[in-house]
Amino acid sequence: MIAFLIKRLFHALLVMFVISLIAFAIQDNLGDPVQQMVGQSVPESERAALREELGLNDPFLVQYLRFAVNATQFDFGYSYVFHEPTTQVILRHLPATLELVFASTLLIILLSVPIGVYSAIKPRAWLSRFFMGVSIVGISIPVFLTAIVLIQLFAIGISWSPFPADTSWGGWLNGLISTEGGLPAYGRGNPEHVFGTWYTNFTSLKGLTYLILPAISLASIMLPLFIRLIRAEMLEVLQSEYVKFARAKGISMRRIYFVHALKNTMLPVITVGGVQIGTLVAYTILTETVFQWPGMGLMFLDAINRSDIPLIVTYLMIVGVIFVVTNTVVDLIYGLVNPTVKLTGKPA
Repeated sequence: MIAFLIKRLFHALLVMFVISLIAFAIQDNLGDPVQQMVGQSVPESERAALREELGLNDPFLVQYLRFAVNATQFDFGYSYVFHEPTTQVILRHLPATLELVFASTLLIILLSVPIGVYSAIKPRAWLSRFFMGVSIVGISIPVFLTAIVLIQLFAIGISWSPFPADTSWGGWLNGLISTEGGLPAYGRGNPEHVFGTWYTNFTSLKGLTYLILPAISLASIMLPLFIRLIRAEMLEVLQSEYVKFARAKGISMRRIYFVHALKNTMLPVITVGGVQIGTLVAYTILTETVFQWPGMGLMFLDAINRSDIPLIVTYLMIVGVIFVVTNTVVDLIYGLVNPTVKLTGKPA
């Protein structure tokens, strides 16, 4: 276990090194930060002095080595826009992103497992066919379009009257396909303070309403994939010899489905799912932009628009660390679910 954790720590350092190197390599293509920091009326002499003060005139290798030395002391520089350490800016926006990812992950788990298992147990049922059809559509629709549709349906509302409104059945059908809206679709509202820079929406019903639409939008990226993955793995497991032997022994189908088959179904799902859940952090950029959710994704786009190089590099490195941590946790969970797997890579 210790060797495994040391190996993952080395991987994390390597990922951070590569990400920071790439970010520094493309910084000249992200625009001039001095132009974003000062007005048009500022003379060129003052701009040159500011560039010299920020060290932007130094060679690339000098700038990177200065950053690397400071990073070993957990000093990732100051934001050009916020005029404070980039780590403080990240920590202020990180809770909003993590809560959005957590809510989306919860939706994915609670919906994909029962739907995927049901679709595998009864593959020819009309409800299973409906789920598979919807999942294909869900995979094809980009997240920003899903977000816009949800805002129109449940935040703004629609009033559609294709049926005769002067009849009871027509009025009922018109009301069935129309929505009143009213759900919040902008920002986080007034989240409650927990500690430090952490504000949460999970402590009140009003706060949860702000999470509904962004979480559904973000979950729509991975939910269809998980449903189809669980269904495919479950179908394969149900055709295996040990399941047939369990049936021949007279073990109840409920126990076969939810104890023997489901456990082996979840092994590849955990492996693939852990990586996919990590990518939700990257997909929050689109979701947070549409809903103006004040998380790291919205902050990252703002940093790009303002050429805030230190903040961009810090964000990319934090996302890299999140990926490494997510994969490490997935490997640990996989080892708990399947004890025959050795984390060190040696045969059991």
